[in-house]
Amino acid sequence: MNLKDIIAIGGRPGLYKFIAQAKNGIIVESLSDGKRLPAYSSDKVSALEDIAIFTEGEEVKLADVFKRIFEKENGGKSLNPKSSGDELKSYFETVLPDYDKDRVYTSDMKKVFSWYNQLHELNMLNFDEEEPTEETGENPEGDVDLRTEEGKETDENKG
Repeated sequence: MNLKDIIAIGGRPGLYKFIAQAKNGIIVESLSDGKRLPAYSSDKVSALEDIAIFTEGEEVKLADVFKRIFEKENGGKSLNPKSSGDELKSYFETVLPDYDKDRVYTSDMKKVFSWYNQLHELNMLNFDEEEPTEETGENPEGDVDLRTEEGKETDENKG
């Protein structure tokens, strides 16, 4: 699942897809109704890929939290974000047991469940395809990409 081009804008409901760079910001498209609008440099714009949830240990990326919800619900929708605070907390604890209870607020949980459900409705939750990692140089099939080393001429093997 690639969350790089999916963004949230502070003060605006829902999720948006990055379309293009503009003079004073970016052009985005609402995932809910498809309308395009500008997001200015003064807006708080966050790519979902860059969001992580505080835990007692290391932070957990939002994509990993989505994957845990997906597995818990067997590919179905998550809890209704309008549920009571106690329900949200207990459900969130089943998904991410070691979340930091002092720094993760009920409003954060509502956003996570709301975003998950919106992406689920649009069939954008695909956890089967793995993104290649820069550290390993592997492609989705797990084969090592040798093109970076093959065919390179070094000073040692020149003439």
